[in-house]
Amino acid sequence: MFSVPDLVPLRAFAPLSSSAILNAVVQLLTPLAITLGAYALYKAATFVWTEYINNPLKNFPGPPSPSWIYGNMRQIWDAENSVMHEQWIAEYGSTIKYKVFLGMTRLFTTDLKAINHVLMNSQVYQKPEQSRFFLSRILGDGVLVVEGEKHREQRRVMNPGFGASQIRELTEIFVEKALELRDVWAAEVQKQAQGEEQTARINVLSGLSKMTLDVIGLAGFDYKFNALQGEKSELNEAFNTLFSTRPAMSMILILRGLMGRFSFLVPVEGDKAGRQAKATMDRIGNQLLNESKAALEKASEGKDERFKKRDLLSLLLKANMSTDVPQNQRMSDQDVLAQVPTFLVAGHETTSNGTTWALYALSLRPDIQSKLREELYTISTDNPNMDELNALPYLDAIVRETLRIHSPVPSTMRAAIKDDVIPVGTPFVDETGRVRDSIPVQKGQTLLIPILAINRSTEIWGPDAREFKPERWESVPEGAGAVPGVWGNILTFLGGPRACIGYRFSLVEMKALLFTLIRAFEFKLAVSPEEIGKKTGIVQRPVLINDLKAGNQMPLLVTPYVHVL
Repeated sequence: MFSVPDLVPLRAFAPLSSSAILNAVVQLLTPLAITLGAYALYKAATFVWTEYINNPLKNFPGPPSPSWIYGNMRQIWDAENSVMHEQWIAEYGSTIKYKVFLGMTRLFTTDLKAINHVLMNSQVYQKPEQSRFFLSRILGDGVLVVEGEKHREQRRVMNPGFGASQIRELTEIFVEKALELRDVWAAEVQKQAQGEEQTARINVLSGLSKMTLDVIGLAGFDYKFNALQGEKSELNEAFNTLFSTRPAMSMILILRGLMGRFSFLVPVEGDKAGRQAKATMDRIGNQLLNESKAALEKASEGKDERFKKRDLLSLLLKANMSTDVPQNQRMSDQDVLAQVPTFLVAGHETTSNGTTWALYALSLRPDIQSKLREELYTISTDNPNMDELNALPYLDAIVRETLRIHSPVPSTMRAAIKDDVIPVGTPFVDETGRVRDSIPVQKGQTLLIPILAINRSTEIWGPDAREFKPERWESVPEGAGAVPGVWGNILTFLGGPRACIGYRFSLVEMKALLFTLIRAFEFKLAVSPEEIGKKTGIVQRPVLINDLKAGNQMPLLVTPYVHVL
């Protein structure tokens, strides 16, 4: 039935002895083991050379490292944002080094000339690869994550949606939802009222988060989440999962950071919930994108009016299909989809967080709160437009002061993708006594851009730099003019080619909220100030130090204000 050649392949399937299988496995794995061992040896030798032998920062001043494994990171992790860095500035100067995991060196500087160089040269200083990877797991490859030419292409297409004229049209949505939040809190006061006491304890972060979610739904996608009306929002729950308080530092977190795209091999508590939250965001994003594309097709046939609207996704799709954009510069569907969680983060988390800290600051200073309320009542309507909001100088000063002291994002990271030399405005002396007028940087060197430390710098703002003092904006110090920020002599929205694209959106929405809420209520802190802490995920959210398990919250006592003409 079979010829000899037919039988030869069949012999390959004959059972092998265990020793033969073992020998075969050894023969296969030995070259791999040698290769991996050689690669590990190469990486170890490279690490020793760059960190200990040829490190251009090795003689820079800085704090001693208390741990070879953790470096100075436990000190930073356990302290409130920026506190350790500000202590080091006072002790070692404005340009220092410190140690991170496994003895790696990180550069830190508050020198404004140096910071300007880093921000303006975004082609050299990019988000570290590990940071981009972890951000992409939440946001996808949106404009906040991508680098280089892809970032420039996305930014070019998106810019029209964030201009002043577009924000002017969206202000009506901001005010409408601020009024809705006002009514929700008024109802809560009535619910909690006891006798003549018309005061309620309210977690204002929760209400502000729902309000800004509703706003970005309408302004971003013409989509009604109705979070303020109590409708269940999968998206809001997903955000609360993704932006929950960070876990404690451990070797597991260090390993995950070092493993990058292979971090899934080192699971930690919360991974499953995080994946489910991201899947929810992706599903809703796909739904929004598909609905917008379908509406665009109908609009091209004259059957739909949607694309006469001005929501950000509509404008993005229209701009992306414009004949002014060459085919090879248009964003793919995947790139457009990646902007959906980007809009949600930029238009939802940062504004609700900033407004929460504004109400906190005002609750501690009833005199400032009263002065602001007097100015707000110079506007006769409950529905101001953007120009009316921007014409209120004390409101503007309070927004500036809040974002200076309570920047939602306290710092960011950059890594050099090639060797460079960073100029400094103030020369410094290294540990050998050498005067330095520049910083030599090797490819791969990480740098911390200390947003909050620069915003609160006593060299710029004086000895009261950490105090909430809106009046300081009546006469801005000369040194603040050198801060390389895109807005307001502060670094909150960064600067250069990667400055926050949505800063106008955030500012006007925050002003609309404060205008409405301060006119309607008086705010007092419901706990002692010492009980309020800050913990950072992507943004710094408030927590109660004595009740961390309760999650992010800002409990204020809210009392209706009756304006007497």
